[in-house]
Order: sequence, then C-alpha cells, then structure tokens
Amino acid sequence: MNSESSKVSKGRWTDEEDDILLRACIDKYGEGKWHQVPKRAGLNRCRKSCRLRWLNYLRAHIKRGNFSSDEVDLILRLHALLGNRWSLIAGRLPGRTANEIKNYWNSNLSRKSKPRLELQDKKNLTIPSTTPVKIEVYKPQPRSFLVERRGLGQLRKTRS
Repeated sequence: MNSESSKVSKGRWTDEEDDILLRACIDKYGEGKWHQVPKRAGLNRCRKSCRLRWLNYLRAHIKRGNFSSDEVDLILRLHALLGNRWSLIAGRLPGRTANEIKNYWNSNLSRKSKPRLELQDKKNLTIPSTTPVKIEVYKPQPRSFLVERRGLGQLRKTRS
C-alpha cells in the first residue's frame, strides 16, 4: 500500500497536469463526479485537489489580475457586513473566487480595513433625535406536564 505508484502528488501543479485535467477530463466529461477525475485523467492527485484546482484556478470565467479599486471597496464593505463569509462575498464579485478574495484580504486588506472602518464609523456617527423606545422581550417558559412514573402508578409534575 505504501508503494511509490500509490502515493498522491502534493504541492505545486505543473502546466502539464493543468492541461490533462482540463482537456482529458473536464472538457470530455464535464464538471462533477470528482472521485472519478484522477482515474479518468491519469493524474496522481486526490479528488479534492483536482476539484479545488478546477474551481479556484482553471475555470474559464475566473478573472485574473489585480483587484480594481471598486472591487477593493466592495470587499471592505461586504466584509464589514458579512464578516469572513468569503463565498457570499465572492457571489457579489463576478469572476472572483472565494479563495482569491480570502487570500487578498489576508495579505492586503485585513490590517488596512480597521483604521478605515473606524474612520467611517466616526463620520457616520449621528445622535438620534428621538428617545430610544424600550422593547419588551418575551422569553418562552417551559411547559409543565403530568407524567406517570412507570411501574408506580403515581403522577408527577415535570418540566420539559
């Protein structure tokens, strides 16, 4: 089981592997059934690696290159709203993957965003003109039931 032929390749993908994955498998069979991809393509990679390589790097509609200032601004705003939910943020940036946005955030924006967001918060600070309204919160109360204790024929009040 530990023979050299059964070991899965790790690390950087080669251009040849990309071509094999793209041509031999995705173009011929389409996306999906990732458990069959390494066998069909003859790659010595695991299915998860093949899937992630396709989704994050090889798909045709993926946008390459630097982020525009509009994209950066949108990432900052969406991150303030959604947090680290990269797939939701990527859904609003056509052509960008969640992985690419996460990597860009962690390498370029995470340190810059705090001071910028704090400035925006100070600018947007307004004093409400009306007094705050007290909102009553109703907490659910547990119900009480009469339960018969088995074998004793006695009724007992319990909470559930």
